[in-house]
Amino acid sequence: MSKEMIVSGSSLPSPGLAAVLSFVIPGLGQFYNGKFLRGIFWLIVTPGLWFWTAGLLGWICHIVSAYTAYSYAKRHL
Repeated sequence: MSKEMIVSGSSLPSPGLAAVLSFVIPGLGQFYNGKFLRGIFWLIVTPGLWFWTAGLLGWICHIVSAYTAYSYAKRHL
């Protein structure tokens, strides 16, 4: 096997998939990236902010969570 085949077959996280996962369920994209504590943080904080702010900050958490999952995966390509 050539080195090219080994590198292309690696399982690096996809930034787009990480963002979509974290937008649907905040924290899921962080789990996908292997950042479990960050994922748990978003899973706990987002529902609390949904409840305490009647939804306003919940949407912001969805967007920020998706962006952080995307940027982490993109940095580690």
